[in-house]
Amino acid sequence: MDPLFTMFGDDASVMVTLLVFLASATLAFSIMAVLRVRGSVKRRAAGISASGASAEGSGSLRGSSKKVAKRLIDYTTRHYSSDDSKDMKVLRQRLIRAGIFESSGVAFFFIARTGLAVGLATAVFFFAPIEQGSAAFWMVLGVAGIVGYVAPSVYLDRRIAARREEHRAGFPDLMDLLVVCADAGLSMEASLDRVGHELGDSYPSLTANIHMANLEIRAGRTLSEALDHLGDRLGLEEARSFATLIQQSDELGSSITEALRVYSDDMRHKRLSRAEEKAYSLPAKLTVPMMVCIFPVLFVVILLPVAVRLYIGNY
Repeated sequence: MDPLFTMFGDDASVMVTLLVFLASATLAFSIMAVLRVRGSVKRRAAGISASGASAEGSGSLRGSSKKVAKRLIDYTTRHYSSDDSKDMKVLRQRLIRAGIFESSGVAFFFIARTGLAVGLATAVFFFAPIEQGSAAFWMVLGVAGIVGYVAPSVYLDRRIAARREEHRAGFPDLMDLLVVCADAGLSMEASLDRVGHELGDSYPSLTANIHMANLEIRAGRTLSEALDHLGDRLGLEEARSFATLIQQSDELGSSITEALRVYSDDMRHKRLSRAEEKAYSLPAKLTVPMMVCIFPVLFVVILLPVAVRLYIGNY
């Protein structure tokens, strides 16, 4: 430091300023070098990921698996799309009621059924702790295959039941809102559109089906046809009756508002009746849990002291 003091003399502020300038310049150049290195690393990583993605799409195992799966799904979809048998129509209707509107839903259903049946049977064949070749082994193997074959259909039925309960719970609210919209002077098409927006948070599945009905009306279908299709998708007798009511009111020229009000009151009474039915069936449903869980405890509490005294001879 002595040569610096000799060079600058007693003016220490000039030396401090020079040192601060050197330190700031070094820090700035260091930050610029780090940012430049990071930018080059990011560019190289982007190039590597792009080459990896192209390799994956062209010749990697994952890309080949995706291509094979896509080809299998496309082939299955084309095969079953041309089948218009009664069973296939029923399956498509079940998929729609379960909320699966894609055209490849039938292909996924049959692929899942075959894959689960073969997969469970193979797992039992290799990993079951049963002696191979015995009668029990073949019985368990057959049961595993049957379970895998039936599992997609059971899942579909449970999903349909859950969505039907949601539709049944939300349909009275739909009718009440339609009455309010009709009293406000809206047409039936505008009322359905408005109600679909209002019920979106409470009943998403019902809202999706109402939106599909609105799209059918905009595409050129009549209101009666759109409501008929809505009833088929919902799977509710109330929805079919509602479609018939609107059709008859339109054909006979009666007031749709009054018909909606009467039908809304009927839906409200039906919902109240279902609630009362569940309340009245509750004691019968509680009988088995009480017999299994409560009565044995009561018997133990009452009879255990008597059994202990008899055992020790106090009586």
